[in-house]
Amino acid sequence: MLEKHSTIEPKGWNKEEIKAENKELITRIAELQRVLYADGSKSLLLILQGVDASGKDGTVRRIFSGVNPLGCRVYGFKKPTEEEFAHDFLWRIHKVTPANGMIHIFNRSQYEDILVPTVLGTHPKKVIEQRYEQINQFEKLLEASGTKIVKCYLHISKEEQLERLTERIENPLKYWKHNDGDWSSRKQWDNYMKVYEEIFKKCNDIPWNIIPSDKNWVKVNFIAKLIVKALESMDLKWPDLDSETFKKR
Repeated sequence: MLEKHSTIEPKGWNKEEIKAENKELITRIAELQRVLYADGSKSLLLILQGVDASGKDGTVRRIFSGVNPLGCRVYGFKKPTEEEFAHDFLWRIHKVTPANGMIHIFNRSQYEDILVPTVLGTHPKKVIEQRYEQINQFEKLLEASGTKIVKCYLHISKEEQLERLTERIENPLKYWKHNDGDWSSRKQWDNYMKVYEEIFKKCNDIPWNIIPSDKNWVKVNFIAKLIVKALESMDLKWPDLDSETFKKR
């Protein structure tokens, strides 16, 4: 599946035109987020998955640069802590899903609890297979409760990842991004791709969006459009005045 998807911009795209459109989309997201917060009846969950250096942090920084911080939260999921290991695998996820009126962004997500255990072989196959359906049911529960879910896989080429990881050890301004573990994970590239293929196949009730991400301006355009579409589909409204005193004036 992934090999059929390009990691670069569609043919005929003009960089300057798309970047101008991106500014409009980011402004539109900020406008819609304010109505979402005021309306208070629905919420949005953006799930960002991708290999190391696929640009998850940059996506959040650019697309949500104009939103009101009161109505937006970002959560990153790494190796579970000792407390998290003591609960079911969705415990740490469920407790930070968005309340009505909120946008929450997951930088990695519940899918890490399929990806990593499968590649490293730390869990029995039976447990992993159960997690696919448990995640499907979990996401259906969220959507039935008023949370719109947008799932994005940031699709970069192996060559682009190498460039980005190399920059982290050559550019002093990016030393802070370096993690030796990223290079170890890169050696398992093919295995991670196989697991992602299974995830796209088995957890697509709420569909995945494969985002070409070798170029940031392309990635931002695709994801921003999905967010605008999701927010506009909610039929959000500014609330009426809730005051008996001033309604009589």
